[in-house]
Amino acid sequence: MKNKSSNNFPYIPNTDTEKQLMLDAIGVSNFVDLVKEIPTKYINPEIDIPEDLSEQDLVKLLESISSKNRSIASFDASFLGAGVYDHYVPSIVKSIVQRGEFVTAYTPYQPEVSQGTLQVGFEFQTFISEITGMDVSNSGMYDGPTAFAEACLMAVRIKRNKNIGVLHSVDEKLVDVLKSYTMFQDVNIIKIEKDQLGKDDLNLSCLAFQNPNSVGEIEDIKKLTELAHKNNILAIAHVSPIYHGMYESPGKYGIDIVTAEGQSLGVPTSFGGPFIGLFASKKEYIRHMPGRIIGKTKDKDNNDAFVLTLQTREQHIRRENATSNICTSTQLISLIVTVYLATLGKHGFNELAHLCYQKAHYAASEISKIKGFEIYNKKFFNEFVIICPDYPRNINNFLLENNILGGKDVSKKIHNGLMIAVTEKNSKHQIDRLINCLGNYKC
Repeated sequence: MKNKSSNNFPYIPNTDTEKQLMLDAIGVSNFVDLVKEIPTKYINPEIDIPEDLSEQDLVKLLESISSKNRSIASFDASFLGAGVYDHYVPSIVKSIVQRGEFVTAYTPYQPEVSQGTLQVGFEFQTFISEITGMDVSNSGMYDGPTAFAEACLMAVRIKRNKNIGVLHSVDEKLVDVLKSYTMFQDVNIIKIEKDQLGKDDLNLSCLAFQNPNSVGEIEDIKKLTELAHKNNILAIAHVSPIYHGMYESPGKYGIDIVTAEGQSLGVPTSFGGPFIGLFASKKEYIRHMPGRIIGKTKDKDNNDAFVLTLQTREQHIRRENATSNICTSTQLISLIVTVYLATLGKHGFNELAHLCYQKAHYAASEISKIKGFEIYNKKFFNEFVIICPDYPRNINNFLLENNILGGKDVSKKIHNGLMIAVTEKNSKHQIDRLINCLGNYKC
């Protein structure tokens, strides 16, 4: 092994002096002496690592690597959705979230020492309960798909039935995560077609559906919930939070468990997260819920106090018998959502939903007038499928040439289907550019 010279950097915890102090305490002179008792076959061969860089040079190197990717901001317009949506985030959100007191991923196990953090979590739960119309919410899951999977497993526990029914129109990404969760749990995932509902007796723990569904179509959640309850099974809805800024909350229809991806509520777009799963249910099922729940009580001086409640459900107490195994929470992301929703307020949230709806329907109306293009959806919110005259990948490549990020290719579900999303960030000018580009496309 070569002894390379090393500089001291703020991001490397041990200085040369500190390392030598540790070696002296052990009684060896250098690192080679420290590992010489280990058999050679277990030691890695010499690795040709480049010479160390200064912090300035390291930043330049990392920036050159990251510049190979393109952010949404580098495009003239983006119409890509399919689970991650580009919404405007007010500057106050970032300003508050970056405060040192808040920068943590953890919910404290000794809540009395972190009242501010717990209060934010409590306010987050209140917002989610209001949006979903449900009795109780937890303080966040890892992301939407894991929340969906946990909801299905919760239904299995409640109904003591290992058959999980998933409507065929649910996004395959959600189903894939559900499969991962249930792989070794002797649980059956049964795809349900709509025409089966109301005809067959369904021996299931739940009927899980998505609204809007995987191709943007609005489902009849009232009818689906009634059919589920008619078969004595739980209704699980995976929803779009902003959709419920202008439509009735799912709780109004008697749904038992509601999950969602919370990224659209102030969390920036990114490849791989971090995002946050939303999870709410009827109060009668609270002891079966996964994740952390923050409650409000009084301290010995009769002042308001916040606590982690019903902790006996959790893995740090019940170990393998816990309702879930969430170890690191999404506390920082739930703070983003809380500040974002508080900034918008009730009327702002409603206006946001209407803007998304109106802009998407303007785009769909104009695209439907272009020869060769059709709109697949009958009812949609802010995301819809265009049936194209050519392969969607060719359409997307053409849009890229015009510096527009197109939609998701859903050809496996709908022939030549291209799903696009429109948010409040898309100006009329951007939408008109998309329309003009599609109008100029030649097969």
